[in-house]
This record gives sequence, C-alpha cells and structure tokens, in this order.
Amino acid sequence: QVQLVESGGGSVQAGGSLRLSCLASDHTYGKCMGWFRQAPGKEREGVAGISTTGTTTYYADSVKGRFTISRDDLKNTMYLQMNSLNPEDTAMFYCAADLVCRGTWSSTFRYKYWGQGTQVTVSS
Repeated sequence: QVQLVESGGGSVQAGGSLRLSCLASDHTYGKCMGWFRQAPGKEREGVAGISTTGTTTYYADSVKGRFTISRDDLKNTMYLQMNSLNPEDTAMFYCAADLVCRGTWSSTFRYKYWGQGTQVTVSS
C-alpha cells in the first residue's frame, strides 16, 4: 500500500504561481505518477503525467506551457509547478501513482494509489 500526501495548495490571484508536492510513503523510483484535478460539478481530469524514469512528461492542452511536472525519487516526491494561474484552474488537485504504467496517462484507471487532494483557488 502506497500512501500519497499532497501539499502546497492555496489561494492566489490570477497570474500567480503555486508549487504542489506529493510525498509518497514508499519509494517512488520506477513508479508511474501523475497529477489530476477536479472542479466542483466536473469529472476528475488529468493535468500532467510523468514516466517511471522522469524522462517523459505529458500535459493537458489547457496547462501546456504553464505547468511543469517533475519528480525527485531520492525524496520520494513528485512536484507540479503551476505558473500563470487563472480562475479556470480552481480545483482540488490530486496526485496518483501505480507500480507500473498502463494505458493512457490521463486516465484515472491508470493509477491505483491516490492522495486526499489539495485545494487550489485562483481569484480574478
């Protein structure tokens, strides 16, 4: 069982930045990981994914050029740097992980382990 704990959420004004962290209870080395978000009344959507080695990253079109996903396996932590935030980014953000990468990076079915989420609120 892998436990994931997100942190770094908060309230910012449009144009601001936040850096989310996801700390895993187990080694992240070799694990498939990603970030998702869910706004009120909407389905959970993939924001960014990262390969087991960290060499390949994936982004939703809505965040390309603004968000950067990264991982530090020595610290068992994944990050999401979010710049140029806008009110449409307001959501609960979740980190996800699994022992292997299967299927599409943005599919919730790809990941077995989920964090409890951290709220991001962007005001105009």
